[in-house]
Amino acid sequence: MVTKYPVKIYLANPRGFCAGVDRAIEIVELALQVYGAPVYVRHEIVHSRQVVQSLRAKGAIFVEELSEVPPGVPVIFSAHGVAKEVWEDAERRSLKVIDATCPLVIKVHSEVNRDYNEDYELILIGHAGHPEVIGTLGQVPDRFHLVSSVEDVEKLQVQNVEHLSYVTQTTLSVDECREIVEALNRRFPKIKGPRQEDICYATQNRQNAVKALAKLVDVLFVIGSPNSSNSNRLRELGERCGIPSYLIETSKDIDLGWLAGVEAVGITAGASAPEVLVQAIVQFLKTQGADEVKEVTVTEEDVVFQLPKELLATSDDPI
Repeated sequence: MVTKYPVKIYLANPRGFCAGVDRAIEIVELALQVYGAPVYVRHEIVHSRQVVQSLRAKGAIFVEELSEVPPGVPVIFSAHGVAKEVWEDAERRSLKVIDATCPLVIKVHSEVNRDYNEDYELILIGHAGHPEVIGTLGQVPDRFHLVSSVEDVEKLQVQNVEHLSYVTQTTLSVDECREIVEALNRRFPKIKGPRQEDICYATQNRQNAVKALAKLVDVLFVIGSPNSSNSNRLRELGERCGIPSYLIETSKDIDLGWLAGVEAVGITAGASAPEVLVQAIVQFLKTQGADEVKEVTVTEEDVVFQLPKELLATSDDPI
């Protein structure tokens, strides 16, 4: 007898690609059309193995350092943003740069540079080693502190408690970030925060959708790459809501034991995960007994970011 598992699937909406990811992928594809292969990309354009493999097959070459880029070919900076020294290196080598940095990350960089010019000592709330954090810290490396937890705040040593400001990594958990901000305000009552919360709209929307799913399901699958910050935060949020939550990329990552006794499965996807992966998981679950699929919509997204000016003439997409 074949064991049948969940009977309902609930899909989070919004899920998957955000406007910044859509823009970054389109930039690489348009650059390949305009300049021809190869086009070099510094770092993974977004944190998705499937996206990177697809673009690599079309002629994109992914590198970690500009020293790997030969002269005379375009190089694209990933959606996560880069440090100032990377821009300076590209200028010294006269490389043709196409910037795919998410506009919301650029907003954070602008705030950092503004506060630095106003002589603030700066604090970044984020996760060490993440490309976005490396790029943001690299805006003003001589006057920046990184904190990743409330404990980090308690241990923080600053020079001027009267003139501090903070910004955040865009893909943090809202709840996690709030706890750290509260700790900063307790310890440094005069600290200045950003004019508008830096956690991006897409991160917030996807987290709200997970909270809605958690009321309906017995287990949550978050589709995304292991190195995707926002995907990991979605999984952690599911756990915080009391739902067993797993980060997966394909159906091969699913342990059927996770489905034993489950009547409803929730599915969401990180901002770098293509919809084709979601539908593949849905089809797999149908083979395991699922017979109903419903969307759980918390908001509709219609954000579109403008393409770089050097590529605009090649696209008919709205901007």
